[in-house]
Amino acid sequence: MVLFKGLLILTIFYGALAASGPLPVVLWHGMGDTCCFPFSMGSIKKLIETEINGTYVLSLRIGGNIALDYESGFFLHPDDQVRYVCDQLIKDEQLAGGYHAIGFSQGGQFLRAVAQRCSSPPMKTLISIGGQHQGVFGLPKCPSLSNNACEHLRKLLYRAAYKEWIQRELVQATYWHDPLHEEEYRQKSSFLSNINNEVFINQTYIDNLNKLEKFVMVMFLNDTIVQPRESQWFGFYAPGQDTAIRPLTQSGIYEDLGLDKMDHDGKLLHLSVEGDHLQMTSTWFIENIIPLLKKN
Repeated sequence: MVLFKGLLILTIFYGALAASGPLPVVLWHGMGDTCCFPFSMGSIKKLIETEINGTYVLSLRIGGNIALDYESGFFLHPDDQVRYVCDQLIKDEQLAGGYHAIGFSQGGQFLRAVAQRCSSPPMKTLISIGGQHQGVFGLPKCPSLSNNACEHLRKLLYRAAYKEWIQRELVQATYWHDPLHEEEYRQKSSFLSNINNEVFINQTYIDNLNKLEKFVMVMFLNDTIVQPRESQWFGFYAPGQDTAIRPLTQSGIYEDLGLDKMDHDGKLLHLSVEGDHLQMTSTWFIENIIPLLKKN
């Protein structure tokens, strides 16, 4: 009996000690990357562990190996990826008390889907670095081509992007957002229009998103990959044209996704960094992101 009481006290003590420390961190890489490349996610994982005294950092891998993880970024539907991740998170005992999440590029909107669809374990802070939350309407590096060439390529992609098999087989098509054909986008986008509550209002998405303590969005001011770059802050082209940008506060998503309440509660944080897509220094990361991860 005495031994049992002693073990119980130790369990409570170490549990309280863990709860008082920094929360674990979950990372989700972007397109063309994997969980563990030493020059990308591997270095970020190590940086966080160093700056936050060895805190637990999980860099998500989709599938059984790095090759599958890489391929999934292009060819495994986001719904399947999100389900896979939700299952992994709930099985990880080290995340049971909650965690901070950082998504890079498309990993940003995928982790937002996790926050909206999977409330356990609880995500405390969502940090989206270069995430395309209103989708993209443009090709990477297209500004280096002539305007006519960009428009031609856009038209070619439009003809295919909303075909059912393309939506099923190509990840990037699931967040292709054509403002010139807004209704077709809403009805035929198999992922983004759903998580943005543009087809019907899913109250669970609103409730779960508002459980976040912070939703941090980072935009790269010289981005040539994400078009328009304002999508990283939930801005996008006003419907019917592809020139004028409508900010989040003027978008239907602001209310339909419950972001207006988050904004009113001071939970939305917009950060910007000079540079092209995902081009940030370790100094910037340490000064701007690390402090957000030290909160429990």
